[in-house]
Parts: sequence; C-alpha cells; structure tokens
Amino acid sequence: MCRIAGIIDSSRPIDLLQTEVKGMCTLMAHGGPDDEGFYANAGDGIVMGHRRLALIDLSPKGHQPMLYQNGKLVISFNGEIYNYQLLKKELQYLGFQFKTGSDTEVILAGYAAWGVESFDKLKGMFAFCLYDADLKHSYLVRDPSGIKPLYFRAIEKHLVFSSEVKAFAETGYSYTEHADWQILFLAFGHLPEPYTTFSEVMMLPKGHYLIWLHQSDTFEIKSYVQHHPIKEITDYQEAKTVVRQNLYAAVRKHLLSDAKIGVFLSGGIDSSILSLLADGILAADSLKLNTVSINFEEAEFSEQVFQDTVVERLHGKHSAYTITPALFSEHFQAALNAMDQPTADGINSWFVNYFAKENGLKAVLSGIGADELFGGYPSFKRMGWIRHLKRLPQFILRKSLRFKKASLKRSYYLSYQNTVGEYLFLRGIFTPDEIARLLSCTIAKVDQVLQNAFINPIPNHLKDGERASWLECNLYMQNQLLKDTDTMSMRHGVEVRVPFLDQDLLGTLGAMDAGLKFKGKRDKSLLIDAFTDILPRLIWDRKKMGFTFPFQDWLKNDEHFLHSIKTSENTFVSTMVDDFRQGNLHWSKVIVLYQVFRV
Repeated sequence: MCRIAGIIDSSRPIDLLQTEVKGMCTLMAHGGPDDEGFYANAGDGIVMGHRRLALIDLSPKGHQPMLYQNGKLVISFNGEIYNYQLLKKELQYLGFQFKTGSDTEVILAGYAAWGVESFDKLKGMFAFCLYDADLKHSYLVRDPSGIKPLYFRAIEKHLVFSSEVKAFAETGYSYTEHADWQILFLAFGHLPEPYTTFSEVMMLPKGHYLIWLHQSDTFEIKSYVQHHPIKEITDYQEAKTVVRQNLYAAVRKHLLSDAKIGVFLSGGIDSSILSLLADGILAADSLKLNTVSINFEEAEFSEQVFQDTVVERLHGKHSAYTITPALFSEHFQAALNAMDQPTADGINSWFVNYFAKENGLKAVLSGIGADELFGGYPSFKRMGWIRHLKRLPQFILRKSLRFKKASLKRSYYLSYQNTVGEYLFLRGIFTPDEIARLLSCTIAKVDQVLQNAFINPIPNHLKDGERASWLECNLYMQNQLLKDTDTMSMRHGVEVRVPFLDQDLLGTLGAMDAGLKFKGKRDKSLLIDAFTDILPRLIWDRKKMGFTFPFQDWLKNDEHFLHSIKTSENTFVSTMVDDFRQGNLHWSKVIVLYQVFRV
C-alpha cells in the first residue's frame, strides 16, 4: 500500500513537473512513510512519484518507481497482488528473470509478456501507472473491485494522476469547484464516483485502464475485465462448501506480508470469521495472530463480551482499547482534517487505524464486503417495498415530502425511476426539500442534478436480494466504505486488506443462485452456515450492531464543533443544528452540515 502521483505534459519544463510531483508526494507522505522515489523522462514529458509503505520485499530492491528491461518499462504502484507468486512462476517458465521478491516486478514482467491482457491476470487491490518507453504509451490501471483509488485529470493535452484529490492542488494547473458537489454530497453522504469536488478531476472506473498516447497527447479509457465462466452453483451444501473454501484461501493470501499484520476484531460475524480463520492459518506455521479491538465506556455501544468470546479461541496477541469522550475530543479534529473528499462517515475508521498503528501493525484485515455480498443490511428486506412503491404514479410519490418521518419522505426519490432514486430511498441523507432549503435553491434544481447524475444503471435482470447487493456494493461500499477506509488507514500508514472482495470468492458468488445466497430468515445465513463449526453461537445468534461511536451524545456537547458550522446566513442550517442539540437529528447529518457549511 502506497501513494502514487504523476504528470504527463510535454509542453512544460520537466524540472517544473518534477517539483510539482514532489509536492504532491510530500502532501501524501503519511500514506508512504518508508521511502520515496521519482522518475522523469523529458522526451515524453512524464514524471512519476511514489511514497512507499513497505509490506512485501522490505529491502531497497522494492524501491519505486521501479524500472524493468533497462528502463523501457517503469511503474509506480499502489496496492497488493495476492497471486504474484503464481504469476512469477509462470513468467519464469517463459524465461523471465527477477531481481526482487516484490509483486511490483511481477506486474512489469507480466505486461512485458502479455501486454494489456496482463491486467486481468492480476488478483488483488491495485492502482498503478505503467510507462512503456518503446510504445510511448502510459497506462493508469485500477483493480476490478475499486479497492484502491486513482484520480485523474486529462484535459488540454496533459494528464495528472494521484491517489488523493488534495494532491492536485500542488500542481500548477487551475481547478474549479464542481458546481453540484454539495447537492450530491447532501443527498448521498459522499461523492459518488466519478465525481470529486473539482470539475476537472475524476475517479478512474474500477476494472478499467486509461491509455495515454504520448505522440498525440490523447487518451482512451477501456475495460480490461474478461468474463471467466464458472459452473453455476444451485445446491446449498455445495454453496456452503465453496464459500468456506474460497474465503479460507482468500484469508491465506491476504495474510501474505513481510511486515506485522493483524485483524480488526469488532466482535461481529465477519471479523470473527476472519480472525478465527487467520489464527488457524498462522498457527499451522507456528505464527501468532495480532487482533485489535476498540470499545467504549457506554455499555450500549460496547461489543467487548463478543470480542472476548472470540479471543478465548485464538492463540495470538489481542490488544483492546477504550475510546473515552476525552480521547475522542482530543483527536476528533485531526480525523475531520484527514478527510480527502467529503464523507458522512470515516471518523470511526480513523480511530481504529490509529490504534492499529499504536499496536505496531502495518497491515490489517477487515470484514468490508460481507454485509454487501451476503445480505447483512436492512436494504435486503426493503427491496419489495421499492418494487411496490415504484408502481405508484410519480405525482403521488412526490407528495411524500409532506411526511415528517425521514424514511417516508425518502419515497420521493423513487419518483426518479432510476438507480440513484432506489439508492437514495434506502440510504439518502437529506431529502430534496431539505437540500433545497439548505442551499437556497429549488427542488427542481436538486431533482435535475440527481436524476442526471452519471451513475451506472443497475442491471434490469437483477431481483430483490441481488438488486440490493448491487446497490450496496456499487454505491455504498464503493463510494463510502472503501474510500473512507483507504483515506483513514493511509493517514496512519496502515494498509487495510479486504478478503471478502477476493476475486475468486466474488467469481464463485457470481455463479451462485440468488436464492442460495440470501436463503433463510436470518441475515447472512449462507456465511454463518459455512462456518458454524468455528463460529461461536453467541456471535451469530445476536442482534446486528453496526460499528459506530456514541457520536450522538459526544458531538451534542461539543460546542466548538457546532459553532464551527456557519448558521448565520441560513436559518434552516441553524434550525438543524438546534435539532441536533436536542437529540432530534442524526449525527451523520450534522457531520455533513459541518463539511458544507463550516466557517
């Protein structure tokens, strides 16, 4: 896990480009505290920068940008390739030789052997820039699940790329604030891809590569993901077996590290399974697992009893931390400042990674993806409502704004009759009338922005459970969980790995009958049934508890934070802040208000 940046511009002096790329990397040094490196080629006007977080091949040989074939190929790479050892053996059989033990060199050799088709062979989380001096092509490439971010600006015959949006301000190019980012943010609680706060900066789509042609200063964006047919799974026993086998294999791959690695143990189903699997895998090699948990003095938010139940079965080192109101207050502003793009969440991720860093961990496994893939959210039970409500005439749905209850008011969004409308019905932060009052614009303006947002449409053939899973994976997880996790973990120089998004596991789930994945009245029945023999009953036979902080009480009494929300020019903003003080507004909404209206 690292941070990458670069500029391609043949019209400006190369030394100026180098200065700007160094500035971009310095701003992102938190994400790569172990090393930095730069590459420049004046002939093609390209400069690459790299900040390194060393996890595989900790030696200086892993330095980046890495050159290959006498400098004909150059790469700046952020991420991990979990099948690099298998690819390395295949490439060695073809005659390729290696000077390092890194996965980075395997990407270069793979490209030398197979060209752009090599991108589909990579299994892991990755974002990289690869320069081919002979072809005079450069490639920006992002992993199929979009785990790693890669932002770019490609206009006026130049290309700028970075792992963080903030870094673009270190360049000499001009940027304009996206005119509609506030509407998008107030509705979604994040900025959905490809949008950012800058009109000129976008996120590269997952599973795609951007090819920059140096001779013409033009580019194309193409998908590299190929369809790999897998036998359909229709038997429940077989489904349990393949889930178990694939997740076990995924955890084994994700434990690959030459630095200290652990698991976030919240006490829920997902992190408990990961911890128990990882413990068994490491114990077989006489190694100890590190687990990290956080808790609160407030009993209703504490999951310690569940964490302790799992820890009793582990053989490694467990570290537990308590977040007090005083500790939260001490670091809250730092967590807010760590945000790269606006988000309604992410504060909790900042703290858990803070403690992982305190514990000396450089990589940690997380359960992100399990709820989205196996049906762990309320949205999976609400898809029937969407089906029925969407049959109502548009004018009736639009009367929903007359309700006082937020969940009923969000029915308005279904009048859009699109993917955005379905998602915002399930997870919208503010309703169109509230957004209009907050921004002093019309509801028609809000509707126009949201109805025409460039969001991939949900496939029509998907039904209920699969439909909910698609929405949760491609919108909530993609735009909020993964981005927040990447930003907040890298702020502490910690890499978060997500075994549930392993490509082999995803392929297996994609070949499975939807009725098997979401079978039973219990949430995530398939996942639980696959691991009943190792998962304590206390863990799965409990009410779901989201990983959240006692924000409602802590922030309600934080007058410094509340006074930093500008209320003087909009009485509705003032009313909402007062509602929050009185306990009538959810904490996520005041976090959003802070980012839009902070003084």
